[in-house]
Amino acid sequence: MGNMTRRERLMATLRGETVDHPAVNFYEIGGFLVNPDDPDEYNIYNSPSWQPLLNLAENHTDIIRLVSPVRAQSHLSWDSGTNDGFRSKFVTEKVWEVNNSRFTHQTFKINGKELTSLTRRDKSLDTVWTIEYLLKDINDVKLFLELPDEIFEEHINISHLEEQEKKLGDRGIVMVDTEDPVCAVFSLFKLEDFTIFAYTEPELCHKLLEKHARYIHKRTEKASREFPGRLWRIYGPEAVTEPFLPSPFFEEYVVRYTGPMVTEIRKYGGFARIHVHGRIKNIADYLIKMGADATDPIEPPPHGDAELKYLREKYGKQLVLFGNIEIADIEFMPSDQFRKMVRNTLAEGTSGEGRGFVLTPTSAPYGRTISELTFRNYQIMVEEAEGFRVE
Repeated sequence: MGNMTRRERLMATLRGETVDHPAVNFYEIGGFLVNPDDPDEYNIYNSPSWQPLLNLAENHTDIIRLVSPVRAQSHLSWDSGTNDGFRSKFVTEKVWEVNNSRFTHQTFKINGKELTSLTRRDKSLDTVWTIEYLLKDINDVKLFLELPDEIFEEHINISHLEEQEKKLGDRGIVMVDTEDPVCAVFSLFKLEDFTIFAYTEPELCHKLLEKHARYIHKRTEKASREFPGRLWRIYGPEAVTEPFLPSPFFEEYVVRYTGPMVTEIRKYGGFARIHVHGRIKNIADYLIKMGADATDPIEPPPHGDAELKYLREKYGKQLVLFGNIEIADIEFMPSDQFRKMVRNTLAEGTSGEGRGFVLTPTSAPYGRTISELTFRNYQIMVEEAEGFRVE
């Protein structure tokens, strides 16, 4: 087989067709659109040490660009797609900076009562820390449920998805990026509080999930219909996996509310990729039940509980597998040892019969400095994938 374009390789993988060599993708690097020329002190990507890695991703990997249908940047601008005019009647926001950190305080005013949250973003890290979660107890949940649905109405924008796809050309594909109702709900709580709430208050949990499902399902249907035949990433189900909750809760909270999203995506010829960190051995059957086309990032033990070889043998005919290189190994494993591990991963991910495999890290660095070792190990991923031939 001759050399394929990066776009051809990814689409053939999703369709379960033969490829010239396994695709290699750096996930968030090359996935999220970043601007290395933005001088903002909170932009870690303007650091000189990031430039070789960003260039490597853009020029030598099979790019899968994560683009939200409702937000400018899905991983940072959580509320920018909502009905801002109506929302402002209920929500006020204050932003300030102290000691190289930017704080954002939100206040929801509902029938004379208040709910508050506080987040922090540091200049040296590309992540947002939640210091105070919006929902702290059952009374907060009941108050939140009084919010009118109009506050969550969204502006679905397909034009920027089409624009990003056009810019990419043959270098890769756009992946429509969205949370599911579980993600929207558990993001309101401290994780341990959500776990207890979901376990002990199923009726209230369903009400919260239903509230968020109404607008998320509308989003999914409209974007799938207007931007058909593309890959999607759905994130959030990992909050309903072990050790947080027993696997039957996955059917109750994920299959029931995320399953309809998968159905809509596939109805219009799209591909649904379910993002689940951690232990997936006992919920993999539910992914099949939902009709999922792919899963990521397939963390190897001890972070996960299923070997890539096992998943390929049992589910590889139905699921495209994206994984399973641990970010810690990229950052710290000696390169000669790392190369052997990558070769083994490629062999396991393509063994026997299967729909497809994409060599992908489980996460990405989020600090301002990229070490020489980290960069070299990313290079090795490209070298090994490009040189690998399926027996």
